[in-house]
Amino acid sequence: MNILRVENLVKVYGKDDTKVTAVDNVSFEVEEGQFIAIIGPSGSGKSTILHTLAGLEKPTSGNIYFYNNNMYEMSKKELTILRRKQIGIIYQFYNLISTLNVIENITIPIELDKKKIDKQKLNDIIKFLNLENRVNHLPNELSGGQQQKVAIGRALIIDPKIILADEPTGNLDSKSSNEIIQLLKKVNKEYNRTVIMITHNLEIAKQADKIIQIEDGKIY
Repeated sequence: MNILRVENLVKVYGKDDTKVTAVDNVSFEVEEGQFIAIIGPSGSGKSTILHTLAGLEKPTSGNIYFYNNNMYEMSKKELTILRRKQIGIIYQFYNLISTLNVIENITIPIELDKKKIDKQKLNDIIKFLNLENRVNHLPNELSGGQQQKVAIGRALIIDPKIILADEPTGNLDSKSSNEIIQLLKKVNKEYNRTVIMITHNLEIAKQADKIIQIEDGKIY
């Protein structure tokens, strides 16, 4: 079953002499349980595609269907709820809150949703991420790889249907990068979550089930 279907996606910035077509008539489908890598050089449009899939940027034209529901026919409130409950997002620079410890950063989506924290689920995620000895540490007391693990935990805690990872290894050394990719593969297989990962690194992209190559806003 398709979890995402992208049809004739276009994203244009500016107009006239400053007009830039970041995404140019892109179409593809994502099956439940797939691990997909979208690869391309800087400025190719791959991150813009991810942001439209996440509901963070409205496309200029085209459609994105999440389980056959057109995301951009939803109200702003409906789209916010979809993103908060169904879509986990992992960023290159982690986006952790500096004054919160590991547990607090992981559980912040639950707190914002005013839901009760499932302590067993939280403990399972912390164990899965091998962060048992870091739960009370602040982000500046963690390595880059550990901070990215916290970001993965924050995405997992909401039980999302899909996880979108924007250059998750772009700020890490090779050892930490490999560890994060192996974790994402486990998230895909053991947690049975669909994963779409943006990267410019072909060797990292090869870890995915399917590669979509983007150049100049188009599928190459």
